[in-house]
Amino acid sequence: MLRSRIIPCLLVHNKGLVKTTGFKDPKYVGDPINAVKIFNEKEVDELIVLDIDATIEGRGPDFNLIENLAIECRMPFCYGGGVTTVEEAKRIIGLGAEKVSISSSAIKDLSLIRRMGETVGVQSVVVVIDVRKKKGLFKSGGYDVFINNGKTKVDISFEKYLEDLNAAGVGEIVINSIDQDGAMKGYDLGLTNIVRNLTDVPITVLGGAGSLRDIQGLIEEHKVIGAAAGSLFVFKGKYRAVLINYPNKELKRTMYSSY
Repeated sequence: MLRSRIIPCLLVHNKGLVKTTGFKDPKYVGDPINAVKIFNEKEVDELIVLDIDATIEGRGPDFNLIENLAIECRMPFCYGGGVTTVEEAKRIIGLGAEKVSISSSAIKDLSLIRRMGETVGVQSVVVVIDVRKKKGLFKSGGYDVFINNGKTKVDISFEKYLEDLNAAGVGEIVINSIDQDGAMKGYDLGLTNIVRNLTDVPITVLGGAGSLRDIQGLIEEHKVIGAAAGSLFVFKGKYRAVLINYPNKELKRTMYSSY
């Protein structure tokens, strides 16, 4: 039976763990493997690990990092960054990851989703969509899709792309709000509603969580959903001191009991 998941999202940049704001100004917050060890102790539901350098640098996945993560992780994890082929996805799953995420490569070739699903299983194929609210005098409402760490706007309709992903057989969609990234002011629930209304596949929402109340509100609104966060699980207090944290079992039960 599917249930909601509370998911720390780890961003890897220059081999270190960082946190961004609006996809900019990466702040170093520690070593990825050390963070995983701490999250192990806190018995997290799942991890998302995104190498934000790979596509920008034109290279493939960091298989050494993936192997080290798989050795350490005692929870399911999803890896993304530089994945462009079925063979890479197969190797990542073979190393011990439960899911593989793609972003720009899905936009360039939707058939990659189906081919990956046939090889590693549909449930293991995740597409991350980075979006920003439309801007400009004549653009009220709606969202634009971006790739390359929010640097390149893609000339596609967000809503049409969601429908295309459905048809392509995607296993899960991670919707990532560039506007909310690192702001810690709450999820964009309007964005989440659009995604939920246009797809039946499992979705995970990333960008904006500033408190456990934000996560609980998302779960209450959408029931079975992935609630992902970065800053919330690596920073503490108004001065954003680095501290790896995660709700305990009792608190999670309370949050899940709303549905």
